[in-house]
Amino acid sequence: MIKNLLTHPLMRGRSLDDPQTTQTRKDLIRQKKFLEKIYQEWYGLIRAELRLPVSKILELGSGAGFLNEFIPNLIKTEVFYLVDMDAILDAGRIPFKDKSLSAIVMSDVFHHLPKPRDFLDEVIRILPKGGKVVMIEPWVSRWSRWVYPHFHHEPFDPQVKKWEFPSSGPLSGSNQALPWMVFERDREIFENEFPELSIKKIHPLMPFRYLVSGGVSLRSFMPGWSFGLWHWVEDLFGNHIRSWAMFALIVLEKVN
Repeated sequence: MIKNLLTHPLMRGRSLDDPQTTQTRKDLIRQKKFLEKIYQEWYGLIRAELRLPVSKILELGSGAGFLNEFIPNLIKTEVFYLVDMDAILDAGRIPFKDKSLSAIVMSDVFHHLPKPRDFLDEVIRILPKGGKVVMIEPWVSRWSRWVYPHFHHEPFDPQVKKWEFPSSGPLSGSNQALPWMVFERDREIFENEFPELSIKKIHPLMPFRYLVSGGVSLRSFMPGWSFGLWHWVEDLFGNHIRSWAMFALIVLEKVN
């Protein structure tokens, strides 16, 4: 009952795999000013990791966002048809030629990939030496281990051994712990299996702001004008933010 009360009225009863749900989320991000500022910050972080201008930057999961306002000539893609997308594609079989992209960017997408190894193989094939993958993803910390299972609708299982998981749908299937599992917990496995890719940066961030924004599913808990105040509160954590982070900026680079 509490979860139903907290759910945003426009998101009640919606299937995550319905393309209209993604369009509704896009509208909500713009309407909820606190949440919009979060996405603006994420997109600024992603842009800062790229050497602009560069040609052919591919974004996975573009549907609900507006990263194209920060990165010119972005190739926008989704897993199903939506207006204004440049392509519909599967991240495990990306229809671009070898070494034809400069970078791949995404936010809240990697943890939806049921076969992350297939995607990483595609990254190695498509990117030239020096090409980057830049992503914002959920992260595992002592704090998020409690928050995600209690307040988020997506699966969160940092204990599972395998990276792969059954795909119940293009967006409903996920494991929010997957980025942490691949790039932190199993870093040695990642480095042995994918020596062509180097983890250049893992920057844990944002322990509270996304939570109090209500995200794309819940009602807003804070007005837009309080964003700076919450940012200041998070800055007080300094180096201790790793224990509290709910997200992370992750940067991979093709080195061979």
